[in-house]
Amino acid sequence: MKEKQTAKVLSQREIAPQIYDMWIETSLAAQAKPGQFICVYPKDRSTLLPRPISICEVRDREALRIVYRVAGQGTKEFSAYEEGETIDILGTLGNGFPTEWAQGKKVFLMGGGIGVPPILELAKTLAGKANDIQIIVGYRDSATFLRDDFEKYGTVYIATEDGSVGTKGNVMDAITANSLEADVIYACGPMPMLRAIKKYAERVQIPAYISLEEHMACGVGACLGCVVKTKELDHHSHVYNARICTDGPVFEAKEVEI
Repeated sequence: MKEKQTAKVLSQREIAPQIYDMWIETSLAAQAKPGQFICVYPKDRSTLLPRPISICEVRDREALRIVYRVAGQGTKEFSAYEEGETIDILGTLGNGFPTEWAQGKKVFLMGGGIGVPPILELAKTLAGKANDIQIIVGYRDSATFLRDDFEKYGTVYIATEDGSVGTKGNVMDAITANSLEADVIYACGPMPMLRAIKKYAERVQIPAYISLEEHMACGVGACLGCVVKTKELDHHSHVYNARICTDGPVFEAKEVEI
């Protein structure tokens, strides 16, 4: 159930260059699921649209954690917020990851870049459910934010583009270098990474659930600004596509054309 509300900033800190970690006090935490997101509204009224940001973690059903990269005017404004300030948000949005498929299974949790944060709440949720949690995360360099958090919930494998930490290359290189195997994949990251994961899942014949990153305008499915081609007919638009903000952002990889 979507709700717009004014929340309170509990804390904020920069955890890597231009990567910020914010805790927000909000009742929306009680209904949040791994893989969902919220829209955050800038106070600067010249910035018209809210910014969709993935939920990184939930605490005591009373607070949400978002970890985001400063990429423009809106997120630059958010990075200046301090403890005690108010923040307007809309949530919770999106379908989230289907965690029931991980029960008793060996799983890959894969994140790349700013697709890393939403994997954390998923790891927490699957702890004690999945038989083996292998967390494979990719970064540009040695600023491996959230690494310590991940290590509480599974075995962590790092890939960096410059080779400064873990395997040099991407998350698929880390799978190969460590001879890893799984029964199901959950992933969030840039489109080239998700395409590689889809191809890999098809080759080894395992299901893969991928969270698509996309620029969004309304965030509630009205504008059709964020769509992905699908194998099934969308009953809203009557074409073969789906709205990432409402039908997703999580899809089974075989159902979408990316």
